[in-house]
Amino acid sequence: MKTIFYLKTCDTCKRILKLLPNTDRFELQDIKTKPITAEQLEEMKKLAGSYEALFSRRATLYKERGLKDQQLTEEDYKNLILEHYTFLNRPVIADGKTVFIGNSKAVTEAAVAHLGNE
Repeated sequence: MKTIFYLKTCDTCKRILKLLPNTDRFELQDIKTKPITAEQLEEMKKLAGSYEALFSRRATLYKERGLKDQQLTEEDYKNLILEHYTFLNRPVIADGKTVFIGNSKAVTEAAVAHLGNE
């Protein structure tokens, strides 16, 4: 799976996509118009180590639902990500061997360096 999961309407995702080399080798999947499948999420989890690593605590729904006050399990993280795209920490860049999650400067720089070496 060589896929970049992102939001087409997200300025941060668009900025990061412009920085990434070799994106023509990846499928770009706008998670709002083409939701993540359970199989794709399972593959991401294998690379990331957990569903929690893929989960965004910045999502408006996270605060609205009071999820910060709950003890969430791995199953909860999985179900929430599958339920609504906003719970995925994005972008997620997966090449089948490595995954880069989120938009921090360190993650973005690591992804640029990794993709530049392909």
